[in-house]
Parts: sequence; C-alpha cells; structure tokens
Amino acid sequence: MATITTTFKGDMLFESKVGNHTVMIDVPPEMGGANRAPTPPQFFVVSLGSCVAAFIATYCQQTSIDATDLSVDVSFDKAENPSRLINLKVSVKLPHADCEARKQALLRVAQHCPVHETIDTMEGVEIEILDRKQLAAMPA
Repeated sequence: MATITTTFKGDMLFESKVGNHTVMIDVPPEMGGANRAPTPPQFFVVSLGSCVAAFIATYCQQTSIDATDLSVDVSFDKAENPSRLINLKVSVKLPHADCEARKQALLRVAQHCPVHETIDTMEGVEIEILDRKQLAAMPA
C-alpha cells in the first residue's frame, strides 16, 4: 500500500512527502491560511484535471492526434453541510486536432483515469480514521 505523509509545519501550513517530491499545502484564510500554497480541495481538483490530461495525452500519442496545447479545465462548486465539492465539470481542449471522429473514444479515455474512476465509485472507497487509542500507539 502506498503512503503519503503530511506534516504540520506551523501557522496552518502543511508539507506532504510524495515519493521524492515535496508539496506544500495551505488552508483557506477562514481557517488561518495565508495563500502560500493550494488548498486540499484545490489539489483534489488538480489531481482530476491532471489525471484526465495525462490519459488524453497518452491516447493522442498512441493514435497520432495532435495534443499540442492540450488543456483540461475543471470547474466546481463548493457546498456546505456537509462541506464538499459538487458539480465537477471537466472540459478537454485539443485546439490543433480534429477530434470529431474520436469524440466518444476520447470521452471513454478521460473517464478511465484512476482519479475519475475513484470519484465515480466513491461508495466503494473506504477511508479509515484512526481513533485516539490507535493514534497514540502509532510510532512517531
């Protein structure tokens, strides 16, 4: 099982170790953040957009579709009670390619990126939150 470790750096700034990479995360100003880095929900949306982009780019390379200037926009709304992201809409732009004949194939490719697949099947995702007793027993 893969593990990503996030460490509180103080002043509501967090650092995540992702393999050999380090990513900084801030929180919204209403939680004490200072706009020093993306927020966790923004990273969630980034992961969806970049995953779709990677799968589309790979498909384009395999099928000789021009992926120059490929971009993926993800729009979303935030809802409260419970706090969550809703209405995620992904828009893929391939400005230098004639994609009409492969539109359905491109859609299927985008839908099969792991982030989209995970979101699409969220009922099957289990997130275990450790209780205080388990947390106290964890090595530092």
